[in-house]
This record gives sequence, C-alpha cells and structure tokens, in this order.
Amino acid sequence: MPHSVDHDGPMTSTEVLRIRNDFPILAQEVNGEPLVYLDSGATSQKPISVMETEQEFYEQRNSAVHRGAHTLAVAATDIFEDSRATVANFLGIAENELVWTANATAGLNLLAYSFGNASIGEVPAQARQFGVGPGDEILVTEMEHHANLVPWQELCARTGASLKFIPINNDGTLDMDAAAQLLTERTKVFAFTHVSNVTGVINPAAELTAMAHAVGALVVLDACQSAPHMALDLQALDVDFAVFSGHKMLAPTGIGGLYGKAALLDALPPFLTGGSMITTVTMEKAEYLKAPQRFEAGTQPISQAVALAAAVNYLHETGMDRIHDWEAALGQRLVSGLEAIEGIRVLGPASGIPRAGLAAFEVAGVHAHDVGQFLDASGIAVRVGHHCAQPLHRRLGLSASTRASTYLYNTPEEVHVFLEAVAKVRPYFGVSGE
Repeated sequence: MPHSVDHDGPMTSTEVLRIRNDFPILAQEVNGEPLVYLDSGATSQKPISVMETEQEFYEQRNSAVHRGAHTLAVAATDIFEDSRATVANFLGIAENELVWTANATAGLNLLAYSFGNASIGEVPAQARQFGVGPGDEILVTEMEHHANLVPWQELCARTGASLKFIPINNDGTLDMDAAAQLLTERTKVFAFTHVSNVTGVINPAAELTAMAHAVGALVVLDACQSAPHMALDLQALDVDFAVFSGHKMLAPTGIGGLYGKAALLDALPPFLTGGSMITTVTMEKAEYLKAPQRFEAGTQPISQAVALAAAVNYLHETGMDRIHDWEAALGQRLVSGLEAIEGIRVLGPASGIPRAGLAAFEVAGVHAHDVGQFLDASGIAVRVGHHCAQPLHRRLGLSASTRASTYLYNTPEEVHVFLEAVAKVRPYFGVSGE
C-alpha cells in the first residue's frame, strides 16, 4: 500500500523520506556515491506496490482477457477493465474513452495513421471529419518532442496536407500571437505538448484548445510530462485527444494510453487490425467494435495495465496537487541554483517564473555528454543530448543540453548535491571565463 499522507497539508521532507522507502532502487550507490536520480523526465522509478501488483497478477490471475469463459479468464478480464476504470477516473474521463497503447508514441502514431486512413479511398461518412489533404494544415509547436512531430510530418507527406508550427519566444514560452495567426480555417489538427520536456514550460492547454476549436480544428494533447506531475481533467480541458506514457508515472514500460472523446473514437477508422477488435469477419470484409476495443488489436498489455492502475492509486493517495507543488519548488531550486553558477545558461523561463520540476542547461565550454559523465561519476543521474527535441535545441542555438528532472521522491538535499557538482564541472575541465 502507498505511504500514509496528510492530504490537507503540503508535502514535507519527512514525508518524502518515507516515500523513498517505497523505491528500493534509490537506496543504492552508483560509482561509490549515493544515487541521486534526476532523470524521471526520461523514466520514473517504480514503488514496491506497483512491482508487487504486477507480480501478483502473474502469480494468481494470469490469463487472456476478453477471450475465455473459464474462471481465471474472467478474473483477468475483470481486473484488466477495473484498471481501465481506475486510470480513466484519474484523468477525468470515461472508461470507453481510454485506449491502451504501448506508450504515448504509439498513441500519436495511431492517430496519425488513422487520420491517414480517413484520407484515402472510400471511408464511412462519420470518418470523413478526420481526413486531410492538399489545402489542409496540421499545426504543431516548435517545442514538440519528436513523437509529436514526426508522425504529423509523415501524415502530411502521405496526404499532401501542409505542416505549420508555432514558434517560441526567447524564453522558451509559446508565441501566443503567432498561435492566433496560425490557427485558421485551414487547420484540421492542432497537436501540442502540455509541458515541454526541455524548458519546463507549461502551456495554457485550455486556452489553446479554445482557440483551436474556434476555427474547427481537432486538438491532440501530449500529456507525457503533465499526467505524472499534475492533476489532469482531460474532459474539462476539452481536448479531443491526449496521450500519456505509464513508465513516466511510476508504472512499467510497455503501457500508455490514448484518450479520445467517445464520439470521435467511435468514428475514427482503426489503425491495427486483427483479433479482439472485430464484431464479424467474413472472407470478404470485417466489421469493428466500438472504442476502446476497436483500437486494441491482438494481445493487450494486461499486467502492465494492472500495474499502471496501482501506480495511479499511489499518485492519487499522495495527492497530485501536492506532488506538483513539491516538484515546482524543486524546479525553482534547480533554476535559481544553476543561474548562480558562472558559465551556466538555463533553458526556458528564469527563476521565479512557473515551470515544471525540471531544468535543462548549457555549460559554457563543456559538451553536455561530458557534463553527464562528470555528474555520473558522483552518482548523479541526469539526461544529456537533445531530449528528442532537435528543432527546439536548434532554435535555442544548441545541439545538446543537460537536463535534471525531479519527481515526488526527490529531496532538496539532492538538488543541493547536484548544484555543488555542477559548480565543479568547468574547473574540472579547465574552462574559465564566460
């Protein structure tokens, strides 16, 4: 079970120390130093309750779901669908609006290919709303992860639609004036990230969605960096579709989700076809189930979904608003501390401006990979590279950066250890001056 908490008060250092006891991996040493794990933006660690839940499924309930009438198959199906209900409730959506996917990337590709399927040949009347072609535009932003950029590039290449993007300001925030100009009656799809995995910028999702709907565009939200870190009500945001990845929110790899408004999912042409998603099959044609099974061909990620529900219960028990506030405070510590170190350039908003609990930065005169290796020698795990956001780095004049990202199990003391280590990077490599 998750640790006991006081939902009426903010998270405290004492509580976070209790939380850390639920994550055995954090107790180890790396290169002779206590592990300081600051790479949750890439993948989170897993609490004991999540790992035990998945193990218990295999030990006690393992069976194919939706396919058997025997007792074990019924038990497996029940817990599988109960898990869908748990995760759907966590996101403020209905059960039939949640499609299991392998990850967020799979969800975005599902949408892009399904839109493509609605753009060619004879399609049902209800699916025509998703079709794109010459003269249509798909709009993204300059801060997108490649997973929310490349599938749309490919869709445009297949259909003749045009890809447009909203630029960012110098501080990494979205140019809202440009957004208003670029959202036109030609815009069929507007896909954007809720939280940048590089700058920590939190985009105004509700405002952007309203702007898109005003011109008749469908909205696709990349919630990979928001679903694990803040309370989400996707129905209240009014986005048409959204994706998230379980491994970033305490769950195993191999599980993610696609949210879609029920009427849209039922009208959307399927992407993968085969077993488990059909009603009737003849040698000439097939008819398909309604969502979500319509998009879950083949063997589903059963144990992973069950474990994701356990992860969601852990986060809910802790309190998403409390987690967000704790991480936001850590993020501000990261930024203000980095800004005080000579030769460090922090990407994104300056300290004091709201951001997610992460900070990417450049060390003048030292390549990001060297920075990462130096920190790793001290037991500090960070991410280095372009973070699957090459266009954003290019806009900021970089090919790579170093990123520290926090989660509910990180402490102010760990941030202090990290900042002390970063301050030693340039002297170690013999770099001086600005």
